[in-house]
Amino acid sequence: MNIEVRTRRRRWGFILSPFLLLFVALFGISYGSVSISIKDILEVFFSEASQLDETIIYQLRLPRVLIGLFVGACLAVSGALLQGVMKNSLADPGIIGVTAGGGLTASITMILFPQLSYLLPVSAFIGAFIAALVVYILAWDNGASPLKIILAGVAINALLGAVQNGLMVIYSDRVQAVLPWLAGGLNGRSWHHLSFMIPYAVVGLCLSFFAIRPANLLLLGDDSAKLLGQKVELQRFFIILLAAFLAGTAVSVAGLIGFVGLVVPHVIRLIFGEDYRILLPLSAVGGALLVVFADTIARSLFDPIELPVGVLLACIGAPFFLLLLKKRRMIER
Repeated sequence: MNIEVRTRRRRWGFILSPFLLLFVALFGISYGSVSISIKDILEVFFSEASQLDETIIYQLRLPRVLIGLFVGACLAVSGALLQGVMKNSLADPGIIGVTAGGGLTASITMILFPQLSYLLPVSAFIGAFIAALVVYILAWDNGASPLKIILAGVAINALLGAVQNGLMVIYSDRVQAVLPWLAGGLNGRSWHHLSFMIPYAVVGLCLSFFAIRPANLLLLGDDSAKLLGQKVELQRFFIILLAAFLAGTAVSVAGLIGFVGLVVPHVIRLIFGEDYRILLPLSAVGGALLVVFADTIARSLFDPIELPVGVLLACIGAPFFLLLLKKRRMIER
């Protein structure tokens, strides 16, 4: 791609990002089973408004939109980091068992210890971390190559999926409590969930900027990075843990939402290039936009049924990603 064209794209990407975030946030607040005009939304924030509009916005839609923004940003940044450290554009938080680990521990909490449901975010977070650590330990053999990590992740995903299915078969009478969460969605999310995830999300997203330089150096290859004085294995371990931290934070609140960490960084990379100084912040914006927009569509188009956003993203995401792969293959030829 021409350097001048790429530079122009990057400039416009950063200029348009805040406006797109504002537009999607207003779209999420405005549309639903009850539509609220922009004028009424502004009245709620800046002057007197009807009690109904205030209740819908403050208690239902605003926390949901804010959670969607953070969830999307965390998943997309997690995917961007993993794709770089593993040198594989098909990598995402699910590839190293993060989402499977979080899903299993959350399911155990909901099925076996329903009285501890208030600990659901914590249990999912712990499960995601443990899964990432186990994969890294299994892949270690005088170093942990990207291929070994992916293979270990596939094996752990299969194992955790089998345990998850066995648990649901044994306790089939309690499965209904788990299915909505496993589908991935923001239904019923409130200020309580937002207050839980914000500290983790902010810390994780801020730490991700410290991963920009090592991620860029790892793109050069392990040997080149070592020649430049980089501690490759330590940096790879830090980036994988950070990706697990971000994905675990998102999973703990929104359930198993897929596709975001896979496609968003891939699309941003195709448009704006590999440089993590550009890729990381724009992936965060793209993930936030995608989750909030898809969630709004899922709860608006199928009213009175609310389709989990994870289901909608899976249905539209897989064909879209296949088209991207085909287009990229044609470009490379």
